[in-house]
Amino acid sequence: MADITDVILNRRSIRNYEERQVPEEVLNRVLEAVRWTPSWANTQCWEIIVVKDREIKEKLQQTMSKGNPATRAMVEAPIVIAVCGKLQSAGFYKGQSTTKFGDWFMFDLGLATQTLCLAAQNEGLGTVITGLFDHEKAREALKVPEGYELVTLIPLGYAAKGTGAPGRREVTQFVHHEKF
Repeated sequence: MADITDVILNRRSIRNYEERQVPEEVLNRVLEAVRWTPSWANTQCWEIIVVKDREIKEKLQQTMSKGNPATRAMVEAPIVIAVCGKLQSAGFYKGQSTTKFGDWFMFDLGLATQTLCLAAQNEGLGTVITGLFDHEKAREALKVPEGYELVTLIPLGYAAKGTGAPGRREVTQFVHHEKF
């Protein structure tokens, strides 16, 4: 198992995939990691759809916004993971929103998505988090029920080629001590 810092530093957005299939046991380890993601009051508001069927992946590809660099990856990757969230669960108590920001599902899905991508990286897999697509058309293609939101589509597979690290701000540029 890789050092967590190495996994974090080496994860990249992968948009080109090999034709090689992902073994079921490898996929299951990635999904097991998502299971242990922290969430608001342990609500675990995420729902994951694993898409391997080419016809469904083609429908998802058709929902990509013009110019989305991950469009080809929707069908090239052997798997597309759809991350959905149950509404009015995270951040709610007795049916009432308890936070300034209302429904907390986006925060919890962000945590689950990061866990998924880091676990995939640890398994030697590539991912790219996509959000620039017609969510309603994709929702219909995946038959996401009312009360849930489809938030992101994540192609997953073995990278055909790597990418370099993008520039990053130095820690001193975003960390504040005692006050902003």
